[in-house]
Formats: sequence, C-alpha cells, structure tokens
Amino acid sequence: MAAGTGYQTLVHDAEATGEFVDRRSRFIAQLRHVTSEREADAFIAEVRARHHDARHNVPAWILADGRERCSDDGEPQRTSGMPTLEVLRGAGLADVCCVVTRYFGGTLLGPGGLVRAYTAATQQAVAAAQSEGLLVTMTEVVCVTVLVPYSAYGRVERLVSDCQGKIKDSVFAEDVQLTCAFLAGDEQRFVLAMTELMGGEQVCMVGEPAFSEF
Repeated sequence: MAAGTGYQTLVHDAEATGEFVDRRSRFIAQLRHVTSEREADAFIAEVRARHHDARHNVPAWILADGRERCSDDGEPQRTSGMPTLEVLRGAGLADVCCVVTRYFGGTLLGPGGLVRAYTAATQQAVAAAQSEGLLVTMTEVVCVTVLVPYSAYGRVERLVSDCQGKIKDSVFAEDVQLTCAFLAGDEQRFVLAMTELMGGEQVCMVGEPAFSEF
C-alpha cells in the first residue's frame, strides 16, 4: 500500500457475512480482519473446517503492506478468487481476508455466472460490515512526544489542537510528558511551533509514520 494513503478494515475479531443464491447454488462470503499471512491462513482453515461439506471455499486476502493473494479452490480459473479479491480492492479494504463458500446446487453456472455470484456474495459481506458498523478507517499517523514544564502545558495543548492533532497520553511528573498524534505531515507544523515556543530548544521526539485509527 502506497505511503500516505488510508484504507478501511474490519474491527479486530469481527466477522461479516453475505450470501448470494443462483440456481440453488449458495455462495456464503465470510469476511474477517487479519494482520498477517499466518492469520489469513488460520481463518481460511477455520472456514474450511466450518464448511467441510462444501464444494469450494474460495479465499482472497489483502494486507496493508501491499501483499495479496487469492485462489479459485477448484473453480474454473479466474472465476472466483480474482473476482472476490477485486471487490476487496474496490472497497478500499486492507488487512482483511474473505472466504466464499460454495454449496453446489446441481446446475452449472458457467464462467460468467460464477464471476457474478462470487462478486455478489463478497459485495454482500462488505455491505454487511458497513451497515453493522464493523469498518474502521486507518490513516497514516505520526506520534510526537514532548517534555515541557507545567507552565507551558496549556499553550502546548492549544498548539496540538491548532495543528489538528490529538493528545493520546499525558504523564505528569517533574515535567509534563505528552504523546500527541497527527495525520502524517501535520506534525511538521507542530514541531516548528514547539521549537519557537521553547525559544529554539528541541523538545520534540518524532516517531515513524504508522497506520492507525485517528
């Protein structure tokens, strides 16, 4: 995933499902948050055990680092795994795995019918995640830690707000240590303002950009 972009994902441990039926074939899409290939593989195995009597369990996953994978699991090539993956891409999702289970209804649907069915089931799962409030937006965030005297605390609070940041943590000891979060790029204005406020003293420790809720 390109730096500076955001994405949506499911909340941790949540699962959304969607179902599509065509000529008695049932397509059940199961969508879950994952953060690694290992977690995706574990979810795929879980769904296969859950639906051990199904004809196909078609997986597709996308991670925030750009890795992605899909499989047709015995369906004709590019009729199931790729359409499922394309829905996830089109929805701007990452760190998710979708497994679409197919129970065969006795009638061959043809390549076009399969593409439509796997697409529709996955779309239903994404729509369910949206309607149930299971999606969160992840953006590139930079944390800045500052150590300031109590006398400057109020002014620093206002600076954080003026720079569209949020104070995530406060430690009150001999001085005040604040951990502040900014959308990537906004932290630069805060650091410059803090340097000016503190008379040229460098009091900011800037972290590496990372994707998180903001």
